[in-house]
Amino acid sequence: MAKLVVLTEGFKGLSYELRAERTTVGRVEDNAFPIAEPSVSGHHCEVLLRGNEVVVRDLNSTNGTYIGGEPIKESVLRPGQIMRLGQVEVRLDDGGGAGPARRPLDHTAVIAPGVKLDELGHTVHAGGASPFAKKSDKAGKFFLYGGLVFGALILGLILYALLSW
Repeated sequence: MAKLVVLTEGFKGLSYELRAERTTVGRVEDNAFPIAEPSVSGHHCEVLLRGNEVVVRDLNSTNGTYIGGEPIKESVLRPGQIMRLGQVEVRLDDGGGAGPARRPLDHTAVIAPGVKLDELGHTVHAGGASPFAKKSDKAGKFFLYGGLVFGALILGLILYALLSW
């Protein structure tokens, strides 16, 4: 039996078997297949069983219905194809358990190397010297020395007051 399987993170495991001739899909609970996601319209689309075909009809949704990345108003959805409703991706499974045919992975794919540091045209500074000069902290030094002088003055006044008694 054909079923719709949600692929989007946060909704994985959510699926719906297409048993009825007409299945409504949308955000609100009165749909046969509700998908509670803000980008899905309240009544987003309907899925129709016509013989051996599964037909999807958009119900004037705000964010559109897409099959294979193309916007549709009405189109046939084939097993293994991905339909997007707003930001939610749904795949049609034919119930056979197998998705679209995939070629076997018999070797590791080689990824092109990235850019090396010496190709960027920057000079690497040896000995820990940084290419970025440290800003002088004149204000910090002023407050430090001013605080020490002020502290010494207060301490002197306290000692003078104690010795004057």
